[in-house]
Amino acid sequence: MSQILRKTLLGPKIYELVVATPRIAKKARPGQFLVVMADDSGERIPLTIADFDLQEGSVTMVLAVVGTSSLKLSRMAEGDSLHAVIGPLGTASELDYPGTVVMIAGGVGAAPIYPIARAFYRAGNRVVTIQGSRSRELLFWTDRLAAVSDQHLITTDDGSAGRRGLVTEPLVELLRGDADKSISCVYAIGPAVMMKSCAAATQPFGVKTIVSLNTIMVDGTGMCGGCRVDVGGQTRFTCVDGPEFDGHLVNWQLLTARQKTYVQHESCSLNRYLQLAVVQ
Repeated sequence: MSQILRKTLLGPKIYELVVATPRIAKKARPGQFLVVMADDSGERIPLTIADFDLQEGSVTMVLAVVGTSSLKLSRMAEGDSLHAVIGPLGTASELDYPGTVVMIAGGVGAAPIYPIARAFYRAGNRVVTIQGSRSRELLFWTDRLAAVSDQHLITTDDGSAGRRGLVTEPLVELLRGDADKSISCVYAIGPAVMMKSCAAATQPFGVKTIVSLNTIMVDGTGMCGGCRVDVGGQTRFTCVDGPEFDGHLVNWQLLTARQKTYVQHESCSLNRYLQLAVVQ
């Protein structure tokens, strides 16, 4: 169970893992996530379900190496088995929006945005995808996203691919040019600062904007309270009430502050892990 079938390097410190999980693949829906453990002493970390294959009985996850747990996962090989994969967790994406939907993928957000864009595309919606990253080398799954989009735009901070600039620039242009108000929803997934900017950009136009929050999480079932967020003045739990919320209602200041809670601890953990690896 939970054997790594395929492992692919997508970019610098970005890996795609296809894992055998027949029961999870059968139940998975766009927008949901998994809680994964590399080994019995590993941290439980949430990873969005980037794809699922019922025939193969597999799910696909994409991870960026940022700390000890993601580094452990990245060092596993094809044929290895994860200690635990729990899911599918969270509430599936709401797909009941007519007309045109705009999908905004920032960095690694390309992975979780893909199954949502595919679901809208298959349902007959017009899908416009804006995919952004810092540079060309960090872009991945461009072909996949283009295949499920009627229009696929790329932006990079340094101009090394597509248009130079931020994803919010073409987003605002699309909204300004939407004379018949055909854009019913915007989905934005990526770094918190990007999602916050997208929500701010769409608010004057009154367009529903959904964001997927990547919060501190432990059990993934609503018991620990670590993933709590303020949405519209109410405390919500990302693992059971989300991970998707109305971006116009998220308290972004509180969210970004909570994300920094364990930065020092994470750094210490990574340094210790690397030191032990050298000794061994």
